[in-house]
Amino acid sequence: MRRLRYTLGSPFARIVRIVLDEKGLDYQHIEEITASSAEERLKDGPTLQVPAFSDGDLKLWDSTVIVDYLMAKYPNAAPPPGQPPLTETIHRPDREVEDKLLSATLNTLGESLVIVAQCKFVGVTADDNAYVARNASRVQYILDWVEPLTFSEQEGFFPGVISIQDIALACYLMYIDKRPTGIEWRVPNRPRNAALHDRLAARPSFSANPVWWFDVGVTGYQDDGTPIFGEPI
Repeated sequence: MRRLRYTLGSPFARIVRIVLDEKGLDYQHIEEITASSAEERLKDGPTLQVPAFSDGDLKLWDSTVIVDYLMAKYPNAAPPPGQPPLTETIHRPDREVEDKLLSATLNTLGESLVIVAQCKFVGVTADDNAYVARNASRVQYILDWVEPLTFSEQEGFFPGVISIQDIALACYLMYIDKRPTGIEWRVPNRPRNAALHDRLAARPSFSANPVWWFDVGVTGYQDDGTPIFGEPI
């Protein structure tokens, strides 16, 4: 039995959820709004982080490891009508070093975004903290760096397919949209980033796994994703 523990706001977990859907794989959903206890998280791995994935007796953590496992073990499902298929490989054999560097850079983008968002959650912003400011700046530098690496406003990083890197970048951009980080990514010199975001937002695997707004005081969600505010948790 496959199972995935995740929080509804984690962009790393969302990447895994989207890949699971692109593969057409059923799994047990273990949803959390905020982090569960250390004792509960230790059941899935020593890092106390999500996503945490199980496939039978095999336990995996870290989104990069989980996605690598899913891509290697399971075939892709048929793509949505009229849309490109999911890539068969995470890194192209003829551009392996470049693709690995892109993957690592996008992972740094996600980590920096989460740092900025979590610091904002406890009242620390880029305006008054150099560490947060450095991470916010890093986000902008990375978005500028990846902009010319997509093939066009109609295609992503790999021609003719949806790559894992496409999924990751789109998830991180949508995360920015749903967090009060003060980061602006839609700027005139990044039309390809915006086109990729908008194109993948309409893909069934993305719409089936939405990212929900989160801010201090959110204690739950209505069925449509509208946040419910209560005492801070």
